[in-house]
Amino acid sequence: MLIAYAHRPGGLERVASEVGRPLPEGVVWIDLLEPTAEEDRFVEQTIGASVPTREEMVEIEPSSRLYVDGVGRYMTASLICNVDALSPNLSAVTFILTPKALVTVRYDTPKPFELFASRACKAQSSPSLTSPEGVLLGLFDAVIDRTADILEIVGSEVDQLSATIFRRVGAQAYRKPYTDLLKQIGRKGDLNSKARESLVTLQRVLLYLAAEIDGRAPSKETQKQLKPMQRDVASLMEHANFLNDKITFLLDAMLGMVGLAQNDIVKLFSVMAVVFLPPTLVASIYGMNFENMPELKWAHGYPMALGFMVLSAILPYLFFKWRRWL
Repeated sequence: MLIAYAHRPGGLERVASEVGRPLPEGVVWIDLLEPTAEEDRFVEQTIGASVPTREEMVEIEPSSRLYVDGVGRYMTASLICNVDALSPNLSAVTFILTPKALVTVRYDTPKPFELFASRACKAQSSPSLTSPEGVLLGLFDAVIDRTADILEIVGSEVDQLSATIFRRVGAQAYRKPYTDLLKQIGRKGDLNSKARESLVTLQRVLLYLAAEIDGRAPSKETQKQLKPMQRDVASLMEHANFLNDKITFLLDAMLGMVGLAQNDIVKLFSVMAVVFLPPTLVASIYGMNFENMPELKWAHGYPMALGFMVLSAILPYLFFKWRRWL
C-alpha cells in the first residue's frame, strides 16, 4: 500500500496517489506498507531512490542498515509493534531521506506511525513539516514518546509484581500462582528487552543522521533538534537497563521463594518421619511374637504401649521446637 502525505497550510494532508500517476504537488512523505513490486518501481522512478527488500531490511550489520545510495540516506530501525495485543514483536522500518520526500518502508503497523500521522494532519501550519527532514524528526519523536510510554507501563507493572511477590506471607507463600507470576515476569522482561533493542537501533540512526557523509550534513535546525532526541534515547536506555536489573532481581527472588517453599515442604516431611519413628519402634517391639513378654499379660499393657508411643512422638516434637527447627 502506498500512502502519500503532502504539506498544506493546516499541516500534513493525506492525498490520493496511484501507481502510474504523478504524485500530487507538495508531497513530503511517502509511506510504503507492505509494498508490491509495482509500488517499489513507481517510487524508484519518482524519487530516484531504490527501495530495499524485506530481506535486506532485517539484516543486522550496520553497513546494511545505515548507508547512502544515490540521492538518499538509508536508515533502518527496529520498532515495537502489537504491544496492545499482548504479543509484542520488533519490526524493521527503513527511512529513506531524499531531497524530494521521505520514504518509509514497513511491513507492520507500529503505533507511532498512526499517532504521528493523526497528529500531523491536525497540526496548524507546523513549520517543521514542510520538509522531509522535518517529517523524519517528527516520526522519530513519536517513536521515542511511544517507547517511553512502554517503559513506563513496564515499570508500573513490575512494581505491582514486586508488591504481590513480597506480600505473600504465611500460608499464601505456599499457594499458587507461582507459575502465573513467573510468566508475568517473563513477559515484562521480554517487552523491556525489545524496547532496549529498539532504542539501540534508534540511537544508531540518530547518530548516523547527525553525521556528515560525502560532504552532506543535516541543517543546523535539524542538528539542534537531534541533540535532545539523542539525550532522550540515552536516558531511556539507562531506564531500560534499570528495569532489566529489577526484573532480574524479581525473577531471582521468585525462584528463591519457590526453592524455600519446596525446602519447607521437604523439611516438614523429614520432621514427620522423625517424629513417627519412635512410635513405630515401640509398635514393632510389642508386635513381635515372643513367648516371654511380661507386658502381654498385664491388664494395663495395651494402654502402657499406647502411652509410650504418644510420649515418644511428643518428645522429638518438643525438641525440634526448642531448637527452632520448626
